[in-house]
Amino acid sequence: MSNTKTIEFYFDFGSPSSYLAWTQLPAIAAEFDARLVYRPVLLGAIHKATGNASPAAIPAKSAWMQQDLERFARLYRVPFRQNPFFPINTLALMRGATATQMQDDTLFQRYLAVVFNAMWAEPRNLGDLAVLQAVLCDGGIDFERIAAATQNPLVKEKLRTDTDEAIGRGLFGAPTMFVGDAMFFGQDRLNFVRDELRNDA
Repeated sequence: MSNTKTIEFYFDFGSPSSYLAWTQLPAIAAEFDARLVYRPVLLGAIHKATGNASPAAIPAKSAWMQQDLERFARLYRVPFRQNPFFPINTLALMRGATATQMQDDTLFQRYLAVVFNAMWAEPRNLGDLAVLQAVLCDGGIDFERIAAATQNPLVKEKLRTDTDEAIGRGLFGAPTMFVGDAMFFGQDRLNFVRDELRNDA
């Protein structure tokens, strides 16, 4: 197969659906010899710009979605627990993702795993800096290095610019995946991502 196929994955740690998609996309990319490109964005800014809102803001939808997420977690055979501290402001977390991605891919991948797991597999209050410090340190990540990087103006600007560009591409929520110009919203659309990759062969 060609190595030119790409999956772009727009995500925010505050989205449980982003977590579920994250658990599945590497295998999908490998299946189709595609490159998986991670796009950290600020979901709150996207919601504000598009007039969208979190399902958590609608009690009936929130209750249904909780059950649906649990169904998909069982289907994917991955751990999932609703975070009792949700909603959590993810600005610092997403700046951390941007910063580590700009520095080193190995560090970035470890940061993704540690934060996603602490948000949705073994939930912690990552909005509390002391808790975040403990979680990162336990995951072998230098908290001070990450904390300093999140205050770097270049990191702040990149996350802001990437979020604005995402809105310009039509994003209204996360996770959103692109295969070429084809956009797919939601982790329950992963089969359509597969179909697009297959058709692009």
